[in-house]
Amino acid sequence: MVKCSLVYEGDLHCTLEHGPSGARVSTDAPVDNHGKGESFSPTDLMCSATAACMSTIMGIYSQENGLDLRGLRVDVVKEMSANPRRIARIIVDIYVPLPEDTPHRSALLDCVMGSPAMRSLHPDIEVPITWHWKN
Repeated sequence: MVKCSLVYEGDLHCTLEHGPSGARVSTDAPVDNHGKGESFSPTDLMCSATAACMSTIMGIYSQENGLDLRGLRVDVVKEMSANPRRIARIIVDIYVPLPEDTPHRSALLDCVMGSPAMRSLHPDIEVPITWHWKN
């Protein structure tokens, strides 16, 4: 179990603290929802955390299988719906520093789809994933 804490700073800003490490992250509401967009919005963090989770699970697999995934990049684009206001779509582009014909291709795809964050997203959230392999 991991404890994290949040302090509401006012003016739609929050500071989150990771209990075990003391690392901090700040949030602000987005411009289209009464904020100034001065930092990640909470839903930006959710989408970014999904990408980080995918990458971490691929990283674990790569360590266990002697792969070098340094340089792996994941870009996410969040699309919101208006009514109700929620994340409707997380568009994911994964740039893998391995050729498409790597024997680990299928396992890496499984890592992404089976990552804890992906398994935790509501099924109404669309998550189209495009893979970009090194040529």
